[in-house]
Amino acid sequence: MGAAPVAACDIALLLAVDVSGSVDAREYRVQMDGLAAGLRDGIVVEALIKAEAAVALMQWTGTRRQQVSVGWTRVRSADDLDTLAQAVEAMPRAWSKYSTAIGDALWRGADLMDQAPECRRRVIDVSGDGVSNEGIEPAQGRARLAAMGVTVNALVIETDDTDLTGYFWENVITGSGAFVVTANGFEEYPARIRQKLIREVAEQFAGNP
Repeated sequence: MGAAPVAACDIALLLAVDVSGSVDAREYRVQMDGLAAGLRDGIVVEALIKAEAAVALMQWTGTRRQQVSVGWTRVRSADDLDTLAQAVEAMPRAWSKYSTAIGDALWRGADLMDQAPECRRRVIDVSGDGVSNEGIEPAQGRARLAAMGVTVNALVIETDDTDLTGYFWENVITGSGAFVVTANGFEEYPARIRQKLIREVAEQFAGNP
């Protein structure tokens, strides 16, 4: 009897979390706790399992400062997701004093997507609370990802009158159906990351033929 076929992966999802100096200790905790809660949301759990998803998490800040905190992890059960959520909750912060190098984060994200399991869709979910102020231009990273067929969506945390949402629309996201979700302050982050995960995984998967 031949080996059982490997279940198809619908989505490889890289969670790219901003830990630059503009994010204080409380805001970092809000992000990680909110992300863990989002991964435990019933709708998200069901969709990720059904999609046989692969999930990884990268912390990023300035030039040459991107850390893969959770390597590519296949999700096949609620226990898999709970283990992942626990890792996010307990995750030590990699850096706290550096600049915001979005282009470098996207470039490193492209490297990680080259290492991902083979999946029908490849998506980077990047969060940020500021414009890029160091490293290569975001357009360079975005162009590389676009050429690879990777979608980049964003969760923007607005903290002043910069219009960061517009900046991410124009300079960061790419791919068919790419979108930006806006949190007006870190307090809204938990609700918005849940909304974003549902839109990325559950709604897209439901629309598959």
